[in-house]
Amino acid sequence: MSSNRADDLVTKMRLYHASKVPHYWVIDPGAETLAVYRWQEEGYLHVISAEKGESVRAEPFDAVELSVGVLFGDDDES
Repeated sequence: MSSNRADDLVTKMRLYHASKVPHYWVIDPGAETLAVYRWQEEGYLHVISAEKGESVRAEPFDAVELSVGVLFGDDDES
């Protein structure tokens, strides 16, 4: 795990949880993945993971289908 990834998944996540940020997205450009977490009293609950090539309805924007590849510069949303 790179230091940036560790910072995102430990240090920042703890800080955001303490601040009661309702949702936390971790976008990993190296792995081309998206992970979405939802705030709960006990800690963040992992609600979805997806990779480039997949489409998801990710909280809190689950009314809209998102092509994960778009997060990494893909122009094609299909």
